[in-house]
Order: sequence, then structure tokens, then C-alpha cells
Amino acid sequence: MLTGRQKIEAAFSREGSQEFAAVDCWEYVFIRDHWDQLTTSPWYDQYAPDLERQTAWHRDVLARTGQDFLHVETFYSRQERENLIIDHRPEGVFLIDRANNKSKKLEPPVIGGWSRHGQVASVETTDLPQTLEELDDQVLPRLAFNARRDKSDASADLAHALIKEHGLKRYPLAYADAPLWYFYDLWGFEGMMMMIGGQPELAKRALPHFTARTIEAVREAALLGAAGILIWECFTDQISPMAYETFSVPYMRQAVAECRSLGIKSIYSFSGNPAGKLDAILSIGADALAFEESKKDFVVDIDELAEYIDGRCTLFGNLDAIGVLQDGSETQLRNAIAEQIDAGRRNRNRFVVSLGSPVTPATPVERVRLYCDLVHEMSHDL
Repeated sequence: MLTGRQKIEAAFSREGSQEFAAVDCWEYVFIRDHWDQLTTSPWYDQYAPDLERQTAWHRDVLARTGQDFLHVETFYSRQERENLIIDHRPEGVFLIDRANNKSKKLEPPVIGGWSRHGQVASVETTDLPQTLEELDDQVLPRLAFNARRDKSDASADLAHALIKEHGLKRYPLAYADAPLWYFYDLWGFEGMMMMIGGQPELAKRALPHFTARTIEAVREAALLGAAGILIWECFTDQISPMAYETFSVPYMRQAVAECRSLGIKSIYSFSGNPAGKLDAILSIGADALAFEESKKDFVVDIDELAEYIDGRCTLFGNLDAIGVLQDGSETQLRNAIAEQIDAGRRNRNRFVVSLGSPVTPATPVERVRLYCDLVHEMSHDL
């Protein structure tokens, strides 16, 4: 039998993989909502500057889930680790920087990701720029690049430690935001739509800067030792096909080209309904595509996608995270996995079984483990 990493690497090859991997692309959400079920480490160890405490809870999570991704990200630099400590005080747990005597109160994860204070969690629309000068004033300060960061500062130490321990069996993966997705980060949903629809020239002015930020994330992934990078893009199903080809496709192509130049596989995650945009999505040239499951009054049929893509790139599955993983019987889960596997065969075995959206707080850890185990069992047998 192949390891999880070997299955994913084979899925990226022209020949595809006879055995399919099982992944959760949103593991950070799963960990946030299920911390106490996943590890005996205290919740604040996710902020610990100590490598051993970090690798311990990661080890627990991987053992409980059995998924085939190994998510990696930057860690504190060597200098930061020398000065940071976690301190327990009567008023809470604090991260203390002894270099400047600054302290930050740490908070346990909020299940569901909602604001601790009951506020709306989405990004509010800010004042939109009206001139090139105003645009630059808003965009340029947000470009906090790590261009000078390299291996010498040891910020990749945790990623390298995890890859050394788990990387032979699991596929090291990093994350990045697509250039257009930074619009939401800066201007919120309404602002993003108003910039695209009402200020197209200003929007085009911002995109090269945001593309540079995505490319920097790709370079950082290479320093971490990631074999692949998943690039998110949301709300682009809310714009027209023409706007998508104008404001997303050319800039995503640049990000994918950077991945290819560094030997990193690119996985483009398109959220929402891809209807009317599939050819444009394929033209980006990503090594793999990932889509949501059917929801919100739209249908994303994995069989139809596989038939249309026909092995031109790797396809990630979209198993229903609520109707099947959370609420379905074991028989329903098995049937849904069999449908995903059939779609993978239709895509010439260039396929990875995946969830279409994050694991919900109401889904037990044991259910996620069952999903992974069934994928491994069934794809080997079928």
C-alpha cells in the first residue's frame, strides 16, 4: 500500500493513483473546534514558543484523524523564541516578550469561530478609495512581506521538524490567499464588489500588489519545505464570468507560474458555484482544482466535473461535510465515498478525496477518522 504522501504525489502525475488519499483542507478549523477531543495538550500550547510542545500536539492531531495532509506554516524566529514565554496569571494566560516586556493575553479557541464578544465576524466595509493616491495609502501599508525572511532566522524550524517526523507518510501543504481575495480582507464583501463593479481601474491598480503578496506566500512555502500550496479564493462566484477573467485569472496565473518555478504543486480552491467559469478556471493552469459541495441553492456535481476535466488536471473531491459527514449514517458515508472514488476514476485517477467544506463543530473526531479510514480501505479495494 502507498503512503498518504505517495498517493497525493501519484494523483498529481499523468498516470494518476490507484489508491486515493483522504484529506481535510480546513484542518485549522477542525482543530479550533475540537481541541479537547484531539489532544491532551492545553489549548495555549498552540502559541507556545517551544518546539517540543508544538510537535507534541501536532502529533496527537495527526494520530487521531489519519488524514494525509501535513499542514505547515511559519513559526517564531530563533530570536523570538529566546525571548517569549507563556505566563500563567490570576487574570489569565499571557504570552510575554521579555525583550520589550510586552504581554499579550491569550484566549482559548471559540468553537464555531464566532467573535468572543458576540460581534459580527465578517470584515466591515471601510471607506473605499476614490483616487490612485487614496488607493496606495490603503493598499501599500498592508503589504507586510517577508521578503527578507530566510532559513537563517529559523522561522521554518517547526515546519522542518514536522516534515522530518511525518513527511514520509503525509503530504506537506501550505496555504495562501488568492490576489483577489485580499480585496475582502481590506474592504469587506460590499467593498470588494463595489471596487470590481464601480472602480475597475482602481481595482486593477491594487491587484499587482496583492499578487506580489500571494507570490511571497508561495516563496515562503518553499522555504518551509511544502510540497504543495492551497490557494483560496472566495466570492468570485458572485461576479460575472467577464469580471472573473479580468480580475482573477491573469493574477492567479502568475501565482501558479511561481509555484511551478519553485517545484511546488498548486491547488486552486474555488468557493461557490463555478457555473459559467469552468473554462476560465482551467485556463489558470493550476495543478489541481478544489470545489465546494452542492449547497446554497447551487449544484456542484463531482461526476460531471470529473467527466468535463477528464484528467487535464488533478481534481479534489467535495464530500458533503454536513449532510453526509455530520448527519449521514455510516452507509450514507460509504456510498458518498464510493461516488467520490468513481469520480476519481473518471478523472483518470488524478484525484484526492476531500471534504467540500470544513468539518462542523457537531461532527465528532471519530467520524472524521472513519471518513479517512473508509477512503483508504475502499479506494484500495475498488
